[in-house]
Amino acid sequence: MNLGEPTGTGTLEITRISVASDETTLDFEGHVDGYGSVFATHALTSVDQARTRGVTRGEARTFLSDDTFITTPHCGTFVRRGSSLTIYFTDAVNNGAVNFVIWDVDILAKKVKLRYWELESAD
Repeated sequence: MNLGEPTGTGTLEITRISVASDETTLDFEGHVDGYGSVFATHALTSVDQARTRGVTRGEARTFLSDDTFITTPHCGTFVRRGSSLTIYFTDAVNNGAVNFVIWDVDILAKKVKLRYWELESAD
């Protein structure tokens, strides 16, 4: 599927992975175009026995270069192929923006490449 050029991109690092019997929680930090320094947490819950797909919920906080503090909830789905995840979600940023976001996660390298498309502009 071709979504065209994203509004922005970014890179994150996985800073913590917590494993429980019913979900895995990952913490991230890094830089995202237009959003500055990002800190996020996602809880992944599988919907199949092989744990190759499921739902995700999370939250992100960012600090812009002018020290503006932005927050957003995340809600979406994921697909796992080996040690790689693709996470798809939308966010509803407290500045009025709504984005569709894709994260390509390499669990072993603890790296994330992300792209987002702005669906609604900030206020």
